[in-house]
Order: sequence, then C-alpha cells, then structure tokens
Amino acid sequence: MNEQSGRKWYEKAGESPEVVCSTRVRLARNLRGVPFPDRAGPEDKARVIELARGAVMNSNSVISREFSFYQLGELSREEAVSLCERHMVSPDFIADRRGKAVLISADESVSIMVNEEDHIRIQVLREGQAVEEALETADRIDTLLSENLDYAFDRELGYLTQCPTNLGTGMRASLTLHLPGITESGSIGRVGENLSKLGFALRGAFGEGSRPAGDMYQISNQISLGLSEKEAAANLLAIAGQVAEQEKRVRTALLKETGWQDKVARAAGVLRTARLVSGQEAAELLSYVRLGLAQGFLSGVDLGDINGLSVRVQPATLTSGTGKTEPEERDRIRADIIRETLKDLNIT
Repeated sequence: MNEQSGRKWYEKAGESPEVVCSTRVRLARNLRGVPFPDRAGPEDKARVIELARGAVMNSNSVISREFSFYQLGELSREEAVSLCERHMVSPDFIADRRGKAVLISADESVSIMVNEEDHIRIQVLREGQAVEEALETADRIDTLLSENLDYAFDRELGYLTQCPTNLGTGMRASLTLHLPGITESGSIGRVGENLSKLGFALRGAFGEGSRPAGDMYQISNQISLGLSEKEAAANLLAIAGQVAEQEKRVRTALLKETGWQDKVARAAGVLRTARLVSGQEAAELLSYVRLGLAQGFLSGVDLGDINGLSVRVQPATLTSGTGKTEPEERDRIRADIIRETLKDLNIT
C-alpha cells in the first residue's frame, strides 16, 4: 500500500487534548434489495463494492479526489492489521478479507468500509474533542453517497441495519479518553457500570489485574433509535465531559505524590535513552509521558506528537513501513523512533 502524503489526523492534538485523545463518528448504511453482508454471496458483495466505489470516486464532488480505494484481499496481513492500528477499520473487518474493500481519505480521517457488518460504514475520525465537526463531515459524505445509492430505510425504524441495536440513525459516536487517574484509583469499573445504565458503553478490560494498553478507554452511545444524531452527540459530550472532569481531579492529586512523579520521570528517562522497546512497554511508558505533559510536569513535546508516536510504533505499522518482521528488529526501530521524537522532552 502506498503511503498517503500530508499530515495525518492522529498526529495532531485537537481540543481538550489533556484527556480527550480522539473522536469517532460512524454511520451504518445498507442498500435496498441486497442481502446483508453475512447472507450476501460473492456476487452481491462485488456489486456493493462497485456501487460504493462509483458513488465516491466517480462523483462530481471535490472529495472524490481525496480518496484512495483498496480491495482488502489484495493487501498483505501486515498492511491490513496496520489499518486497524491506525483506527481506519475494525478488527472484525479484516478477520476475513474476502469480498471487502475500503476507501480512505488522504489524511486518513475518513474511511468508508464496504461489506463490514453492514454494506456501508462511513467513519470519520478527528483529533481531540470534535464530535460536532466529525458528525458534520459524516453527514456530508452520507448525503453524497445517498445521491447515488439506494439506502434501505423505513419510516418507523429509520435506516435498516444488520444489528437491531443500530436501527434509527445508524450512528455511533465515541470519544477516546486517557484515564490513568480513574484507572489507578480503582473506580473505572464503577464508572463503566454507571455509563451502561445511561445508555453508554465504556470499552476496556475491567478484570482484576488488567487494564487497556496505555489507559485508553472509548465512551460511545449505545442508543440510535428514537434520538436524532445531534441529540445523541450532545448526550455523549455531556457524559464524557463529566468523566473527563473526574479524571482531571484524580490525576491532579496523583501527581502531587512523589511516587507518581517518579513514575513519570522514569518513563521519560527510559524512552529517551532505551535501545530496545517492546510494543507493550511503549504503550505503558507513553501513558506516563502523556500524563506528565498534560499536567505540566513534562515539557518540550506536543501531545499531538505523542498521539502520532503511539500509532507509528505499532507492530504491523512498523513492519508494513520497514519490511522488518523480527520482533527484536522492530523493538530497535521503535526505540529509535521514540528517542528521536522525544529528544526535546524535559522535566519541568
């Protein structure tokens, strides 16, 4: 796969970057008269791919020139996994790459997955907190596609989707939050339970002794029927804002402790000097560095640099970009990239 030029969305910081790392808005759409992907045959899937590709690439819209088209079956395993690491497709999408395709914008902020769980999955990604902007972009692309595609729609149920939970607007919006404070306090499980009662999901491992890589969690709406897209987005912003404020209070108290200051300082020191860094170690130590930068304990590096670094050092993305498949060789290259990116990192 050819590298697309320009700065990517995940290399920027965005609004409220201290806690909110990224925004995602996804719209699920299906074509009238065509079986859902799990019941569609090869010919049906090929037809959907050509219709979706034509709706984007052959349109008169200026955005048609911004997209590149990829048949998943023509990508290597590393290239496909790298798409996941860069958040452009879901893990389920690449589990079986037959009869699937994706259109990706030049800055990788928009991907249109074809024949995932639904025929069309429009996904818009933005740095920081940008739900309204992401929704506006998703709606614009949805309108463009609807001019050329016959969507399956019911007046009472809204957009028809393979999973009943996506009926209605077919929209899922989410914010990825960095929550080391709430995780360390032991209250992340309770936060997840409370969010579930309100119709939101907090994605992450809550089992004893385990935590998501880098203390990253995704809050998303679970209800799409009976609410407008704007109402669902506003509810998400309100709930995520409460969680972010709780996180800020807890982490402020944490970094008053010498033990936590030492964790942040040690993480910075290791990453600035190490010659071998595994993927898991990078995620853990970059979480401390991100925390230190957000709280002003560290300086000299932008949070956008950390966002970009977290993606660039993922295993498949490293392999896809360098051709190196041996774990130790990847660990060496990962360490080199991290040292170069963090060369100006200072303890304040």
